[in-house]
Amino acid sequence: MKQITWPGRSDGSRFKSLPIKNQFHQSEFKSTSKFWSAPSASRKTRSSDGDFSKLPFDILTKIAASFTLPNLQAASLACKSWSEGLRPLREAMLFLKWGKRFKHGLGGVRPNLNKALESFLKGAARGSTLAMVDAALLYWEIGSKDKAIALYEKAAKLGDPAGQCNLGLAYLQAEPLKRKEAVKWLFQASKSGHVRAQYQLALCLHRGSGVNCNLQGAARWYLKAAEGGYVRAMYNVGLCYSVGEGLAQSHRQARKWMKRAADRGHSKAQFEHGLGLFSEGEKMKAVVYLELATRAGETAAAHVKNVILQQLSATSRDRVMNLADNWRAMPSSR
Repeated sequence: MKQITWPGRSDGSRFKSLPIKNQFHQSEFKSTSKFWSAPSASRKTRSSDGDFSKLPFDILTKIAASFTLPNLQAASLACKSWSEGLRPLREAMLFLKWGKRFKHGLGGVRPNLNKALESFLKGAARGSTLAMVDAALLYWEIGSKDKAIALYEKAAKLGDPAGQCNLGLAYLQAEPLKRKEAVKWLFQASKSGHVRAQYQLALCLHRGSGVNCNLQGAARWYLKAAEGGYVRAMYNVGLCYSVGEGLAQSHRQARKWMKRAADRGHSKAQFEHGLGLFSEGEKMKAVVYLELATRAGETAAAHVKNVILQQLSATSRDRVMNLADNWRAMPSSR
């Protein structure tokens, strides 16, 4: 079988939607061994013994801009000064909550995108990067891309990983394209452990988009994202191990990662894993994965599945179809 290549030049569809937050010096682009390595454990630093209650409110709110409500509540208990300084961000969490209700029609509220955007913007005005990102998402969906990018930029500069990731993705679709800027922000989000950013950064390295092609660097970031639960990265890690691209060739590792992606609903991985099972004589298991791939739109899987089904008894055919009917994908971060 001819192996599926990736990522193809026609793969721009990966950037057509945002299911969807520091800069480094130019020298970091030149040092590929340091820049593209997956992050190691951060060094421990000693904090000063100063009086943190005297921290200026503007600095405090920037530090806490990406905090969730539980973290804000905990920080507010540190001292009276912090409780007062973090009040706008706590208020932002209420607007964020209502924004999500209006957006998704939760809590007995009818969906209303205008009210959702209004709520998100009120949260953003109080300094919450979480609200900025949600407002930017809505702006992007309604076609106001300049406004979306402006909010992503603000959230990204405040250190929000989702804002950095989405800004990178937006730059990959900007006119003109801003590939180098995109790579910069994807790298920042990747260092923070944002798995979607890690996957997109790996794609840029793999394609040589905005940065020199670096297959080993791409494979490392694919692996980092895969270990974080990102299904597309699992599939690409399986391919890397299968063909020895960026990683030492290992059919055992290739099968492990392909199965992980298949079990989490990746249709191409289901097709590949089904073929692997068939080649090993595991016909019934192979049919289950091939049937799942077929239902997900992998037309080539249907032909192989039908060939195998002809070799099974009626009882076995009924059994594998029942297994496919009752199959459920394992959880993932997509």
